[in-house]
Amino acid sequence: MNNINHTYKIRPAGRHILTIGRDLIQNNYAAIVELVKNAYDADSNKVEINFSLKEKPKNISKLEQLSEKSLFITIKDYGHGMSRDTVINKWLVPSTNDKLERKLSPKGRVMQGRKGIGRYAASMLGSTLLLETVSTEAEKTVVFVDWLNFEKSEYLDDVEILVKSNTVDEKPCTSLTIEGGREYYEEWDKKQFDKLRFELKKLIPPIDKSINKDEQEFKIYLKISGFSSEWDIEEIITPYPIFQLYDYRISGEIHSNGTGFLEYSVQKAKNTVLEKINVKLNTPTNCGYLKFDIRVYDREAESIEQLISRGLKDEYGVYVGKLQARQILNISNGIGVYRNGFRIRPLGDPEFDWLKLNEQRVQNPSLRIGSNQVIGYVSIESEEQSNLIENSARDGLRENNAYRRLQEITKMVIAELENRRFSFRRKVGLHKPIRSIEHGLEKISSLNNLKDNVYSKLISSGMSVKATKEVITLINKEEDQRSRVVEDLCRAVAIYQGQATLGKIITVILHEGRRSLNYFRNEIPRINKFINSFYKTNEFKYIDKIIDISKKTMIHSKTLSDLFARLDPLAAGKRSTKKTIHLEQTISECFSIFSQQMKNNQISYEIRGDGVINAWKEDIMAIFTNLIDNSIYWLIEKNNDKMKINIDIMSENNKLRYVDIKDTGTGIQSFLIKNKDIFEPQFSTKPQGTGIGLSIAGEAAERNGLKLTALESNQGAYFRLINMGIEDE
Repeated sequence: MNNINHTYKIRPAGRHILTIGRDLIQNNYAAIVELVKNAYDADSNKVEINFSLKEKPKNISKLEQLSEKSLFITIKDYGHGMSRDTVINKWLVPSTNDKLERKLSPKGRVMQGRKGIGRYAASMLGSTLLLETVSTEAEKTVVFVDWLNFEKSEYLDDVEILVKSNTVDEKPCTSLTIEGGREYYEEWDKKQFDKLRFELKKLIPPIDKSINKDEQEFKIYLKISGFSSEWDIEEIITPYPIFQLYDYRISGEIHSNGTGFLEYSVQKAKNTVLEKINVKLNTPTNCGYLKFDIRVYDREAESIEQLISRGLKDEYGVYVGKLQARQILNISNGIGVYRNGFRIRPLGDPEFDWLKLNEQRVQNPSLRIGSNQVIGYVSIESEEQSNLIENSARDGLRENNAYRRLQEITKMVIAELENRRFSFRRKVGLHKPIRSIEHGLEKISSLNNLKDNVYSKLISSGMSVKATKEVITLINKEEDQRSRVVEDLCRAVAIYQGQATLGKIITVILHEGRRSLNYFRNEIPRINKFINSFYKTNEFKYIDKIIDISKKTMIHSKTLSDLFARLDPLAAGKRSTKKTIHLEQTISECFSIFSQQMKNNQISYEIRGDGVINAWKEDIMAIFTNLIDNSIYWLIEKNNDKMKINIDIMSENNKLRYVDIKDTGTGIQSFLIKNKDIFEPQFSTKPQGTGIGLSIAGEAAERNGLKLTALESNQGAYFRLINMGIEDE
């Protein structure tokens, strides 16, 4: 066959328009939302949505007239309308970039429908579309679209659409009338209309003051008639009123440079003080300016009752009961993402946990909140300013670096609330403090109260003192047996805590050992190669290479051996005996575990002084391993110019008095130091923290007659390990 070279033009198929409308738009609710956004772009101060079920026109038989109905959906706005030229060259052009290029409406609103596909959402709602629009020059243009024509036509340019225009004495407006038969109106029942109302209510930000004055002027009217008298609705869409009530709230703003402020407040108790929190991320947000308003609700029965007593009402202004209160929380929860006054679906839907809050709560239920406890929003900037880009299918944001950064910062803001909520609940008795295992075991083993009560009861009942003492002796034997069991359990707990510390830093351990293992894997196989080469040539240069590999193998072997030796106390399967420990040497061993990580991140340390203490080495290593691990994390997080950990060992006659551990990281907030929450099991200020590090360190200290406390500092974290034995002397 001879070569034939021609150029061709791509001709979209006729059903291409239907693909844009029906396949890219998620569902009927999303279709309505797209058309509402177009009304907003037209600078209208309101949009009217009217659903009605009517008899078909009388151009059919009487029999059919009685049985057939049509769905009519009218969406009307009172904006600037469109001229005939705009209708032909922009409205009828799929995926036009007109709004993308203009960015702003004549009144200065940021355009919502930038993809140029929203108007084709009408094809999901009915079989025909009637457009009637009046421009500011009083030019009225009418367009009738039958979507079936696109289905039948082979190519898009085969479809002919009649456009009529004339001059009228009418104010600017645009009206879309969508009609559909049984297959369309059967899609709508009471449940579906309730879902539509929910979508429209969540479309607009929950608090009016969060949006500018022009956006507040945009109202959504909804009317439903002709389906059932029970479904008839005529209302102005407003946000759910529950948002005005909350147990805990955090709100504020973070600028694109990473600085900002937050405010934390509690409504659950009277006379609580609004707390202001300064934010400094040390890096730009990389997702633009962000504004937050997040409200959290406790879900215990007592908390629900308090919420009702503070004036919880439904959307009709009627006070609700417990079941209704829970239902309102269930349908209203979620953190929405809003841009220019409109929510980006499905972010904020109850079933769409875009922040993975439920996953975090499973790991740490005492501290973290679940998605069904929170109602709120994050306001973001335009795509150009934030790089937060909406998907073409209108199903959320593109999962790029900016989106991941938005997730990180939002979770950081929520963590600020979670930490304070944890403290408040503990203070008012809503959260039972988790006692250390050892304290709990000691309480179980002690029978002192029982002995006192038994002694008094027996004596008062007339039993002789001798007989009573014999009973107490039996109880003492039981107590001794329990004490021995508790001692065994405490030893086991200490072993498990050491192993937990080992597991906590496993990433560091793997990194430290991987260099040596990689050397063995890559270099040792070369020895055989050089041996074979030597046999063939008798050249001693190959012997030199073997010797060089052997020397380096010895170095890496010692590295691994030293690493395992340092880790051995933490990994011990059996509890050692107490012995005299030189702190400077033991702390140096702990630092050496993190040597490569500290080198990679340019973190230095200094140990000043020395002292001895009689203690279990595995406990001392657990204390300092956890403290160093925490310091490294927050130093990397802060990423300032001076990254250093200082250890000061203060002794008296060479006997330890106390150790100060300081770093130049982010520091610890004052309220956490005062209420000692940081030592509570499961409490953590790290986004993915387990809350075991400081708890293990604190319990390991107590086992050895030490006390670990946090002190105030304006330069970073500051811990002090005190030898209580010195104070007692």
